[in-house]
Amino acid sequence: MEAPVLSAQPDTIEAPADLLPGDYAGPRVLRRLLVLAAVLAGAVALVSLLPGLDSVRDAFAGARWEWLVLAAGLEVLSCLSYVLVFRAVFCPRMSWRASYEIGAAELATNSVVSVGGAGGLALGAWILRRGGMPAALIARRTVAFFLITSLASVTALVVAGIGLGTGVLHGAPDRALGWAPAALGLAAALVASAIPPAARFLAGRIGHTPVEKALQALAAGVEEALALLRSRDVAVIAGAAGYMLFDVAMLGVCFAAFGLAVPPVGLLLMAYLIGQLGGLIPLPGGLGGVDGGLIGTLVLYGAGATAAATAVLAYRAIVLLLPLALGVPALRQVHRRLQAEAPRGDRCDAGRARGGRLGGLAVETD
Repeated sequence: MEAPVLSAQPDTIEAPADLLPGDYAGPRVLRRLLVLAAVLAGAVALVSLLPGLDSVRDAFAGARWEWLVLAAGLEVLSCLSYVLVFRAVFCPRMSWRASYEIGAAELATNSVVSVGGAGGLALGAWILRRGGMPAALIARRTVAFFLITSLASVTALVVAGIGLGTGVLHGAPDRALGWAPAALGLAAALVASAIPPAARFLAGRIGHTPVEKALQALAAGVEEALALLRSRDVAVIAGAAGYMLFDVAMLGVCFAAFGLAVPPVGLLLMAYLIGQLGGLIPLPGGLGGVDGGLIGTLVLYGAGATAAATAVLAYRAIVLLLPLALGVPALRQVHRRLQAEAPRGDRCDAGRARGGRLGGLAVETD
């Protein structure tokens, strides 16, 4: 069933194509990058100068660069997996060039605007709207994309939790540290499956308002996500899984890069999934939130404090800087294309067989 239109606006936007949204315009992005650079410099200074961190400094001094190169390669694979699932969800016949540029721009945005990934998705939605994709379709598929990537983490949380709880996966200091997250993951999956009827029920009570349209889009987006998962689309499943698992593997490699014992797979995965919740704190690049969450959870699950701090700091440096290196040039290219091309009508609609193609960001009919 076609989702209701979210806006009465025409399919093209009349705003000048040479302007990005205020939060992503050059001066603001530059300020955010400067803030991020200052915070990173402050973190380096603290590690270098504070007393009591000698063991961390010693670990950094023994860095094995071949392992750090491997970690960077895994992060690149994680970023490419994000592009893969982005294209599969939003428009399977979008050009790979446009898919990469929009996906990389979103990842770079998440490095400087950390609200659980919402900043990058907001930028991607704006770019797609400028490219001619209808607002209703963007809203529905943004919900589907967020749910699919989140369900990859929830699935891993349940699997790792059950493994630790039953003892199949070793290393948990207390089996409750496996069963409790698994139960929360299952509860989250049940809540997600109940969203469509609940959202439509509330929408029917509210009437024709922006809230009603948002609830309808939420319901349609969840249904589309579930349909995509039931279809067993390889790009959707591999992209969502790869985006998370390559990142987890990169964290493990960061332990090995400093000669530290890599935590068992179950503990590493569990600590990663829980620790990433710190990214919901709206700090530049999630600095402080994600770092503290990861270090604290790793220590809770049995990693040594020095090992956890060393690996997490290296991991966070790579996960912040590498997407920026990939995404800033991509965002500049998107900006140039938007200046050069006028938006045209979209064919990436609910009829996925008809598809559509975002060649230069403007959607063309094949």
